[in-house]
Amino acid sequence: MTRRIIQLLLGLPLYGAGVALTVEAGLGLDPWTVLAEGISLHTGIGIGWVANLLGAVVLLLWIPLRQRPGVGTVLNILLVGTAMQITLDLMPPVEGLGWRVACLLGGIALVGFASGLYIGAQFGPGPRDGLMTGLHRRYDWPVWRARITVELTVLALGWLLGGTVGIGTLAFALLIGPCVDVALRFLDTARAPRALPAPA
Repeated sequence: MTRRIIQLLLGLPLYGAGVALTVEAGLGLDPWTVLAEGISLHTGIGIGWVANLLGAVVLLLWIPLRQRPGVGTVLNILLVGTAMQITLDLMPPVEGLGWRVACLLGGIALVGFASGLYIGAQFGPGPRDGLMTGLHRRYDWPVWRARITVELTVLALGWLLGGTVGIGTLAFALLIGPCVDVALRFLDTARAPRALPAPA
């Protein structure tokens, strides 16, 4: 339990910091952050605070889907956007294409590692992931269909509002899955521990 709590409380802020790096790179964002940035541009509210508010709104959509949040779900809403906003407020501007690419890739890697930490802690899915699994369970949609439908809708709305869509959006889509998969191999607390080989 101690390890699970530590993973959760480290993973969520690191996730927010990783997303902040992708925002600072300015090369394109994941769909939900594109939407948060678009809303931020029109409201003047910091993108991290908008991310928190979006998480709360998405959680309300769980009600008709009969999803139950866990402790990790609630903390996700409170900590990820907050860490994102604090990181953005403290970071100096990133200049030069090489540094921006490095910032993007470092952000994606950090998000992948952080996802492994908090998902592996087994305290409940984030609000956005829960929305997709809820659509799967409630309406028998394949998970891939629920994910693509939700994320393309969110991406389109964010782009129409002025959110940044670019090569970074594609890089995030292609790289985040493998990054999370590798992280979970080491950080998933639900996995049975491997037996040590017998001495020769």
